Amino acid sequence: MLQAGHSAIVSEQIGRASIYMGAVSSALIALGFLAQVVTRLDPFVAALLPALFILGEFTFAALVRNTIENLVLLGQMQRIRGYYRGLVPEASQFFDPPETDVQFQAALGTVGLQSSPGQRLFTGASLVAAINSILGGAGLAVLAARVADLGDGAALAVGAAVAFVLFVLHLLYQQRRSAHVGLRR
Repeated sequence: MLQAGHSAIVSEQIGRASIYMGAVSSALIALGFLAQVVTRLDPFVAALLPALFILGEFTFAALVRNTIENLVLLGQMQRIRGYYRGLVPEASQFFDPPETDVQFQAALGTVGLQSSPGQRLFTGASLVAAINSILGGAGLAVLAARVADLGDGAALAVGAAVAFVLFVLHLLYQQRRSAHVGLRR
């Protein structure tokens, strides 16, 4: 049952990330086609970027939640293995020691609980956060250029700063959510 839950969570994560990446990719392709035939892209961009940003935030939050659920399930599986490992002395020939459980160790690394917190930069949730932060920064750069009548360089600086701040906020959220996961072996 735990393995089935683990598999379902991983499948959901892959599906959510694929839907988001497909939506972003499709939107960029549509923008490219529209730019060839339309003189003003502002209305399309004004509708598209917020929708993609909201989809990205929901996707990011779900990926973080699913990662934590997955870690809890893997921790429970690890405890079950530990129980069976300790039943008889000969059990060690059937069960690897806890520190060599590759699946569990890899899952811990995906949220930075095992090695350095920089490990969070390489998760699926962080990928979505990075792309979504870039979308948010680009949207605010376009808005700043139009509303505040900023030049291209200033609007680009605003967008880059906003993208960086958004990404840091995503990483802090991911760290805060994963910090409470108590994994016992």
